[in-house]
Amino acid sequence: MSTTFKAACIQMTTARDMAPNIDTIASLTRQARSAGADLVMTPEVSNMIEPDRKAQLAKVRFEGDDPMLAAGRDLARETGVWLLLGSLAVKAEGEERLANRSFLLSPAGEIVARYDKIHMFDVDLAGGESYRESNRFRPGEQAVVADLPWGRLGMTICYDMRFAYLYRALAHAGATMLSVPAAFTVPTGRAHWHTLLRARAIETGCYVFAPAQTGEHAEGRRTYGHSLIISPWGEVLADAEEAVGFVMAEIDPAKVVEARRMVPALGHDRPFALPGQPIARAAE
Repeated sequence: MSTTFKAACIQMTTARDMAPNIDTIASLTRQARSAGADLVMTPEVSNMIEPDRKAQLAKVRFEGDDPMLAAGRDLARETGVWLLLGSLAVKAEGEERLANRSFLLSPAGEIVARYDKIHMFDVDLAGGESYRESNRFRPGEQAVVADLPWGRLGMTICYDMRFAYLYRALAHAGATMLSVPAAFTVPTGRAHWHTLLRARAIETGCYVFAPAQTGEHAEGRRTYGHSLIISPWGEVLADAEEAVGFVMAEIDPAKVVEARRMVPALGHDRPFALPGQPIARAAE
């Protein structure tokens, strides 16, 4: 588990149809692999950003029929890379709403793990932007960790990053790395993106990988970019700024041990009573 490896985060401007997005991810994954990447990750909703609800429902597929998932599995086999499809919009069995689902693929093209986004982005921003993710997507209910050759990955998506308890739970479940693929808005990105992701790394002593959407999408939606790779000490190792492409950094699992040894906060959790509740004491 102490062997170093290279992780790459793809940054893209997802279109409303799948075909150009598949081509972008294939090209950038091959480039990242040629540059030495062992693990490549794509942003949230990599398969499509379709603002029209009716059109989205007509285009989206169950995961077994999703063209990007099939292409991703082929791409992993072709390149020999571990590939995280940050998330895809897919149909959910027995549901009118969709799933916002992250897939971890092995170099053999196998689906090693799936994670459905738990926290829904239902907000009204000061500039007039309004989002109701729960109208289109049903929330997931299961936290997920997956084993990689270099450690354990805690899988999350975008808005999840505002819920620190999820990341602490993943760290206690053995995660040494955290994936946070995102399609962050520009106003919230400017205010909170770097701060929240650095905090999640520092709190857990984990590497954080945050591949992001960037630029202008269909019907004027804009995303923040700035895909990040962050060390367990909270240092930004790579920042993609606003351009389409990828960033890469060398990852040393020993740095997780080092950070947690210096500040062993994960071992300092203590039970406590909530305000107004009596303190429960063990019988003497």
